[in-house]
Amino acid sequence: MATSATKRIDKLWERIGRVKEKSRGVGQYYDIELIPDAKGEKAVALRYTRKATPNGPISHPGVYCLRSSETDWDEETLWRSYITLTDLEAVFRSLESELGLRPVFHHKEERADGHLFITVLANQFVQILRRQLAQQGIHASWRSLRQRLSGQVRVTAIFQQPDGHTLHVRKATRPEGQHLEICQAPGIDTQPGGVRKFIR
Repeated sequence: MATSATKRIDKLWERIGRVKEKSRGVGQYYDIELIPDAKGEKAVALRYTRKATPNGPISHPGVYCLRSSETDWDEETLWRSYITLTDLEAVFRSLESELGLRPVFHHKEERADGHLFITVLANQFVQILRRQLAQQGIHASWRSLRQRLSGQVRVTAIFQQPDGHTLHVRKATRPEGQHLEICQAPGIDTQPGGVRKFIR
């Protein structure tokens, strides 16, 4: 609940000054006005407008420049290649965290090579899958695909038998919605792993 002190113009200007100090220069792009009451002691309103400053983000928002040694490429080819590069980097960042590509703790070169090979191979599978999905009109990042597919899990149902043994039935949950669409587009089995039954 606001008190009378928080509405005093001098106190409000102090608070505005502290906010500007913490804003790392953002305050220079705004004009702030406090509307006083009849006595001129308390503020009844605060108004702010965004202003354009020379060479600021409003007058000069910036230009995105791409440089390449391929002088015979047109703009579309250069941009498409750049997007492909950024997409590959995003996939590798994802695979690094999931497969533990970095850091590599192996002390033997052949083990480190095997570790890197598995990661690169996984990346190839990702690209093949995304290409197949794109042909079916599904354009999504690897991160988005993982999030959508994370809803399907394998569960184990346990049944107690009359003879005292326990029946375990393990199977994948049924995909629905976008999950089902993603599985069907490249022809992936919607029930990976099948159904496994064993008695203990």
